[in-house]
Amino acid sequence: MKLNTNTISAKYTFSALAGLSLLGAVAGCTSTAQTSASNNSSSAPVVSEAPSTAAGSGSGGSTYKDGTYTEDGTYESPAGLARITVKVTLAKDIVTAINVNGHATDATAKSYQGAFDSGIAGKVVGKKIDSLNVTVVSGSSLTSGGFDEAIKKIEASARA
Repeated sequence: MKLNTNTISAKYTFSALAGLSLLGAVAGCTSTAQTSASNNSSSAPVVSEAPSTAAGSGSGGSTYKDGTYTEDGTYESPAGLARITVKVTLAKDIVTAINVNGHATDATAKSYQGAFDSGIAGKVVGKKIDSLNVTVVSGSSLTSGGFDEAIKKIEASARA
């Protein structure tokens, strides 16, 4: 059996180029990940991470004083003006706990307020209070208007 050196040489060249391409791609990913991580150092903490401590009123460059704040918000529903009470706990500008109580008397509005309350923690806990942008929670879209109003009041009360 006669070996064709051109075929063997071409296979080795192709293998070497493929290996270098793979090495370049891996190096590019590592570089991108490191750049991305360093660029994110000043952004909001990841939602799954809890603040390191809950103590220290407004320390460490926080915009808001640590603590628990309660405010009411109103919004227009098909049944008329509706009200909710929002209770937020802040630590280093991060929402660490939230509770929403609806005060609707209409059965439909009560249902939507209950759905909003059951889903809101998953949307806001772990996020900076001034980055909240709540629109629809558990199918409830109107309740977010009252929620946003209450959050603006809480931000004003908690300013460091």
